[in-house]
Amino acid sequence: MENGRIAIPSNGQGGLSGTRAGHFGHCDVFTFVDVKEGNIETVSTIPNQEHAQGGCMVPVNLLAEHRVNALIVGGIGMRPLMGFRQVGIDVYHDDQRPDIEPVVMDLIAGKLEQIRNDQVCGGGAR
Repeated sequence: MENGRIAIPSNGQGGLSGTRAGHFGHCDVFTFVDVKEGNIETVSTIPNQEHAQGGCMVPVNLLAEHRVNALIVGGIGMRPLMGFRQVGIDVYHDDQRPDIEPVVMDLIAGKLEQIRNDQVCGGGAR
């Protein structure tokens, strides 16, 4: 990924040195990593929103409003995945590493693959 904004569902305060949340819909914050010419330019976080109203499309709309281009998840349900695809956000999959920085570096380097439909989880349950 040469240019764009990556979102990572994160635990606690998030940030590049933080850890990833296992289920994107229940994360505490989203860490945003802005990439310019293949380098990390800025890192910021925003709190996740409750999605009782609007269901699993709330995070989709939230990330779309913040001009996210790519999302890295350990797990995601089919409905939000389809939502992200509709708004043009590419969803990448890594369910092995809890740390944020290594998966971000792999995405920038082109080493992460987009999630396949057979990798989708049931969602909802924790």
